[in-house]
Amino acid sequence: MCGVVGIFNLTEGRPIDAELLKRMLGLIRHRGPDEFGIYKDASIGMGSARLSIIDLSSGQQPICNEDETVWIVFNGEIFNYIELRADLERQGHRFTTNSDTEVIVHLYEEYGPRCLEHLNGQFAIALWDKRSGELLLARDRVGIRPLFYTIADGALIFGSEIKAILLDPRVEAEIDPISLAQVFTAWAPLTPRTIFRDIFEVPPGHFLRVKAGGSLSITATGAWPFQRAPPPAPRRSGGGRRNTTPSDCANCSLTPPGFDCEQTCRSARTSAVAWILPPSPP
Repeated sequence: MCGVVGIFNLTEGRPIDAELLKRMLGLIRHRGPDEFGIYKDASIGMGSARLSIIDLSSGQQPICNEDETVWIVFNGEIFNYIELRADLERQGHRFTTNSDTEVIVHLYEEYGPRCLEHLNGQFAIALWDKRSGELLLARDRVGIRPLFYTIADGALIFGSEIKAILLDPRVEAEIDPISLAQVFTAWAPLTPRTIFRDIFEVPPGHFLRVKAGGSLSITATGAWPFQRAPPPAPRRSGGGRRNTTPSDCANCSLTPPGFDCEQTCRSARTSAVAWILPPSPP
């Protein structure tokens, strides 16, 4: 678990307050007590509280691309980053770390926001593209990693937890009556609302693209589809068992030698039924 915070000037306003970013990180240090990092320019400030898991020695955040035009702070884990990195290296991308975070940066260079379609993992991403002046906020498909934001006094403020956002003096902690009604009806505010007025969460499986200058333009793009699972194996005409062979298990990297998948599934189903059904009367 890590944490991210940030302030993005939508108009030419006050300079980015690095001390405020540090205090925001301090409020979420329990999410990432190992390292703290900040990136700041005239338009944006982003911070990371890191729990070091992958690439302990050189995976400090924020991380950028080769010419420092794309910056990222990231909470989560990308499970297929090794395969993605190999593909990107074949396309000429150069890496300075062994982290999964840097893979997202180069993937964005190659595919733009559609890079999210290539990620297998759980994540909350804040990515700043200096060339286009665009901020990308993204969340994984089922919303495992949290990401909240608000707009106040010409700035977009975001973070992994709402209390970090509330530290900005431009943001007021005011209960949203609509969200409160949803709590009494559905036991929780309905996404993208939170219990606080004008503070929202990035919906699971969505990303926001925000550009500075001119009128405010925030676009939420719907959840990208899951890949369809292959059809089940055909059954034998004379019985209910699947038409599987020992090679099916042998070819599975997650199955140890000699492991009987079918027997294990039958035992699991029996245990589940035994747990659900009430005990027999004496």
